[in-house]
Amino acid sequence: MALSEQFLSEEIHPIDIVEHIAEHHDWDFDRIGDDQIAMAVEGQWRTYSITLAWSGYDETLRMICTFEMEPPAEMLPALYETLNAVNDQCWAGNFTYWDAQKLMVYRYGLVLAGGQMASPEQIDTMIGAAVRSAERYYPALQLVVWGGRSPAEAMQIAIAEAYGRA
Repeated sequence: MALSEQFLSEEIHPIDIVEHIAEHHDWDFDRIGDDQIAMAVEGQWRTYSITLAWSGYDETLRMICTFEMEPPAEMLPALYETLNAVNDQCWAGNFTYWDAQKLMVYRYGLVLAGGQMASPEQIDTMIGAAVRSAERYYPALQLVVWGGRSPAEAMQIAIAEAYGRA
């Protein structure tokens, strides 16, 4: 059954859809409020914390996907240079580093102006894209911060999608 079949004839709150998707994938989640949900999604490299929040005022479904990262202060310029290169390759969403929280963040906002409704497939794809992007660029970020590689060298690893664990 397609994710959207359950929602065909009714208008459903976007966070209700996200909750259904989390249940469908058997992800751990916590409904923080009517307009917000947090979940843990297991990747190859690590578990990602994903939060989606609905703003009726902006008519936007905002997603952030985070993972902890504590680079030494002297590596921040190289990290930021790598993030610029990463963001040049991201078609939807972008990465940023929140130094105060020691979090790498991928974020995306789905604007649903004019009463539009997000489909379950659309939201599932949005979450999947966040995890795929985090998984794809995680090795490059680690190589820059801890492996002594230049941003250009590390980006070659991310571009070569065959990079994996030994």
